Amino acid sequence: MIPKDPIMLLSFVNMKLRDFYPSLDILCEELDVSRQEITDRLEAAGYHYDQKRNQFV
Repeated sequence: MIPKDPIMLLSFVNMKLRDFYPSLDILCEELDVSRQEITDRLEAAGYHYDQKRNQFV
């Protein structure tokens, strides 16, 4: 289960990307979550995925 709150989701996803997953696609696959759902929710809060940095900024 991923956090519903966008700021908590941002913190959760960036921590997982930093510490455990080399890409957003792998994180989504391993956690069985939709990449589109994560990106849509975080983009609505003003964040976008930076593949080079492997984090939402």
